[in-house]
Amino acid sequence: MLHHEKAPIITFLGGAGTVTGSKILVEVGGKRILIDCGLFQGLKELRLMNWSDFPIDPRSIDAIILTHAHLDHCGYIPLLVKKGFSGPIHCTYPTLELAEIILKDSAKIQEEDAERANSHHYTKHDKAVPLYTVKDTMEALPHFVGHNLNEWVIINEYMKFEMYNSGHILGGAFVNLLVNGKTIVFSGDIGRMDPMLLFPPKMLKEADYIVLESTYGDRSHEVENVKAELLQVVKETFANGGILMIPSFAVERTQELIYLLHQLKEEDALPNMPIYLDSPMGINASNVYNRYPDWQRISAYEINQMFMDVKFITDIEQSKALVADKRPKIILAGSGMVEGGRILHYLNNPIDNPQDTVLFVGYQGEGTRGRAIMEGTKEIKFFGEYRNVKCNIRSIDSLSAHADREEMITWLRHFKTPPTSIFLNHGEAHQSDALRSKIEHELKWKVIIPKLQEHFQLD
Repeated sequence: MLHHEKAPIITFLGGAGTVTGSKILVEVGGKRILIDCGLFQGLKELRLMNWSDFPIDPRSIDAIILTHAHLDHCGYIPLLVKKGFSGPIHCTYPTLELAEIILKDSAKIQEEDAERANSHHYTKHDKAVPLYTVKDTMEALPHFVGHNLNEWVIINEYMKFEMYNSGHILGGAFVNLLVNGKTIVFSGDIGRMDPMLLFPPKMLKEADYIVLESTYGDRSHEVENVKAELLQVVKETFANGGILMIPSFAVERTQELIYLLHQLKEEDALPNMPIYLDSPMGINASNVYNRYPDWQRISAYEINQMFMDVKFITDIEQSKALVADKRPKIILAGSGMVEGGRILHYLNNPIDNPQDTVLFVGYQGEGTRGRAIMEGTKEIKFFGEYRNVKCNIRSIDSLSAHADREEMITWLRHFKTPPTSIFLNHGEAHQSDALRSKIEHELKWKVIIPKLQEHFQLD
């Protein structure tokens, strides 16, 4: 049922009590828009929600505004279009390019996983099917509309918005939505205050309501010399005569690691180990980074130079040969939470080799292989079979692209007056609650932690 009141209503259709599946419905005057349209990931009960009926008729949604291109924010779009959504999908230009890469890759992995499950008979269903296909993704892409930062976009007679740099990944943006006189700021994912490659998040000054992510609401990133820590792991692995495997997020994390390795190479600090990027998505994303130097703090020359140090693996035969080659090397491969992609092939055998090292460089969601390995599981399932985990497990937490608790408080302090209320989403329960406590104690603001499907009228 559509709400026809003139006071906007927001409903949390995803990203509530979890860091995945971000979807926020905004309704006013019979009009509906979605802020983000992400996939649920990780725990099985979350993943199953992707297969459920959408809670409202997708045909009734007028538009989508996308904060950035990560799968937990854009990954449901092909399915929404397949179910009848036909409006525009607004985003920044880099997000438009990265979302195309990420969605095509997501569809391809789902098709391959379904095919593999059927051919190896490890599906519990009569026949495994992908959530959506590459064809579904191709049909969604014409709906995307690119915009510049700080550009007002009119959606309808009740709503207009502009976007500001969020410093999270290339193209990532805050959404400043004006709804019938009320200003709602949606953080999407907020970046670090001093990002490695990008410009810092824009400091905003006014909002009636704020929807803020809380991925790291329960902790502070340790102040570490990331470059020195990375070098230590590389040296350890080299001394063991092993392979360093880095499950890496194709967008931002991969480029940051390449930049750090480039700096170490320039300083003659790296052992003589070849560096490979075996991630079609990571390669394509790196090319997008090359096309948008104006979004980045480092020079176009440096961006170009850092990619020269890495061998891009472009076809499956090269990849198979590299998997079979047991000589010491550094491998960057997706996916970052070890849920799919080429990293599975690298880990499938070496994970039981004590000479090798797996280095985690980003957030590992609940229920993912990455979280299980990082937390010390002794057995992990690949391609329907269990493998013993005997390799070295390392992690560098401070490479996160998400602001920590203190950085989020710093960002909030720039608002000149307290919002009517602040909603905390995109966090596991303990993370959101820790940030709620911090905001209430330090800023004395009214904080709400919404539940899934809960809606709020913004008077």
